[in-house]
Amino acid sequence: MSPAPDPSTPTAPSTANGSGLTDKNGWDGKLRINKKDEVANAEILSDPEYSDEDAPPVEQIQADEDLLEDYEADTDEIDLVHCRISSLPSLRLDRFPKVEKICLRQNHISYIEFPSGFGSSLQDLDLYDNLISHIRDLDHLVHLTSLDLSFNKIKHIKNVDHLKDLKDLYFVQNRIQKIENLEGLKNLRNLELAANRIREIENLDSLTGLEELWLGKNKITELKNVSPLLNLKILSIQSNRLPAITGLESLVNLEELYISHNALTQISGLEHNRKLRVLDISNNQIPRLANLKHLEDLEELWASSNFLSSFDEIEKELADKKALNTVYFEHNPLQTQSPALYRNKVRLALPQINQIDATFVRVS
Repeated sequence: MSPAPDPSTPTAPSTANGSGLTDKNGWDGKLRINKKDEVANAEILSDPEYSDEDAPPVEQIQADEDLLEDYEADTDEIDLVHCRISSLPSLRLDRFPKVEKICLRQNHISYIEFPSGFGSSLQDLDLYDNLISHIRDLDHLVHLTSLDLSFNKIKHIKNVDHLKDLKDLYFVQNRIQKIENLEGLKNLRNLELAANRIREIENLDSLTGLEELWLGKNKITELKNVSPLLNLKILSIQSNRLPAITGLESLVNLEELYISHNALTQISGLEHNRKLRVLDISNNQIPRLANLKHLEDLEELWASSNFLSSFDEIEKELADKKALNTVYFEHNPLQTQSPALYRNKVRLALPQINQIDATFVRVS
């Protein structure tokens, strides 16, 4: 006698009515809504990033254990990385009035919620890689010098302009479309906005102390509105949609420019940036190496994946640069048309360099 079928096993497809797999109760796993029913907030169906600011917070499961029980009350640093924390109040941070640095990377925090009056000594707050959508509840953290909100779900920059002591501000990999509400940050030295949805460089006029600006992997079509940044040393704007290098005339202290993966067709606009040490123009559409002779302090030139074909241009533009030690020219006609001779020709043109592409030059 054959064994009786297991009632928990889904039944086989019915050939009589053509239906698919079902469970023992006949349900096929599909959720159906009555045609007469109405869906509230129907926009959520068409916008995967929709969020309702007025909605009540999702109920959060409190921690089964006190993750901070081993910390002394006078500790100055708290580090809880990848601990599945979803609620800041559950940490009871007001027990640590002298804490200066808090790192809560890679958790499940959705809301910034600190105890009332907490944070008078806090200088470094790291909330990298959480689930935060809105910047709030930072009113008492007036002594912050570093704030990292990278890899979250933030759409708007706000509620940070009162942080007058801030020097480093990180918003990498969020959903920000506009640079705004940074007017009060006159002491800011480093601003990171890479991997967002920014289309225009704007509202940076008051950040006159800025030394590093990171805008890679956005949707910027014109390099402009950076002239007030007289102290800028590093500008990273790779992986955007720039057709030309423009607007850098006043940046006389610029030392590093990263402008790879754009739509450049020539090297220009660097006449006043004589302090440049690192220039990355890789992955563009540049056919000629030109307008570099005045960059006497140049140490590294990254020019891979362009249309460069002349070794004479390399020697003319770069041979007199004593500080130059690294060049990248791979994936240009220079290299692809004569791969066997490429490295030797570069070495003959530039005997002072130590590295060609990713390989160090052998000293004979």
